[in-house]
Amino acid sequence: MVLDEPGRPLRAAEVPRPEPGPGQLLLRVHACAVCRTDLHVADGELPEPKLPLVLGHQIVATDVESGARVGVPWLGWADGECRYCLSGRENLCDRALFTGYQVDGGYAEYAVADRRFCLPLPDGYSDLQVAPLLCAGLIGYRSLVAAGEAGRLGLYGFGASAHIVAQVARHQGRRVFAFVRAGDDEAARFALSLGAEWAGDSLGPPPEELDAAIIFAPVGELVPAALRAVAKGGTVVCAGIHMSDIPSFPYELLWGERVLRSVANLTRQDGHEFLALAPQVPVRTEIETFPLADANEALARLRAGRIRGSAVLVPD
Repeated sequence: MVLDEPGRPLRAAEVPRPEPGPGQLLLRVHACAVCRTDLHVADGELPEPKLPLVLGHQIVATDVESGARVGVPWLGWADGECRYCLSGRENLCDRALFTGYQVDGGYAEYAVADRRFCLPLPDGYSDLQVAPLLCAGLIGYRSLVAAGEAGRLGLYGFGASAHIVAQVARHQGRRVFAFVRAGDDEAARFALSLGAEWAGDSLGPPPEELDAAIIFAPVGELVPAALRAVAKGGTVVCAGIHMSDIPSFPYELLWGERVLRSVANLTRQDGHEFLALAPQVPVRTEIETFPLADANEALARLRAGRIRGSAVLVPD
């Protein structure tokens, strides 16, 4: 499924099987989870994608040569020599290439990927169940680490990432408070079923102060709301790669040594740590599957907030 231009539907196409270059693997794709970042690329909210482009960066595949099962995440390449890479921050590499954005991704039957950035996957997960762990899970995990040792954790936007993070947080003994759109009773019930002790309006106050909050929804007006919800010394983490403009807010909301920060991309170390942790929880992903040919429908339902958990594409 090919993106020819942002703002246009993906096009079904028969293309030659990709040829791996030096250091790359040829992969037979078994599943590719759909991410909100795919929407940001398809809708033109992220600049200068490779065009034409195959979206998708939560790829579960088999290496054609070795038969090994691997996962391909968002970070597809980093130079390994810049000051960011050399200080353990390859996620900030200025020359980084991202899967399904600057290189073709997994909305296809075959893909190629840099072998260094292919992650071994834990046993015990089916291809469909493990796919959302490769971005929703990894970005959620990095965000959870950035939130610090927060006992009372707020999750804003209860979608693919939050439904995974909630399970990890509860496993770690944290209390989870879920923030959903006003009137979205289904999302509230979903959050409560996964261990949240409260679920309510994203723009309203929680029943008690939070120690940290993670914002997954790409909605700038949630930032002041989250700052109001956290106690002094609390942290608000913006987990998305794109967000609408943040409205101005009084300094009082930030004062008291509150911290507002973002999380950008992920590192391979994040991948190794989280994919080792997930089976211990154990994280169970809620998925809805779509044939590859129905990728536009999956994106439309995600855009409308009508996916419970994660959408996963399956090649024909």
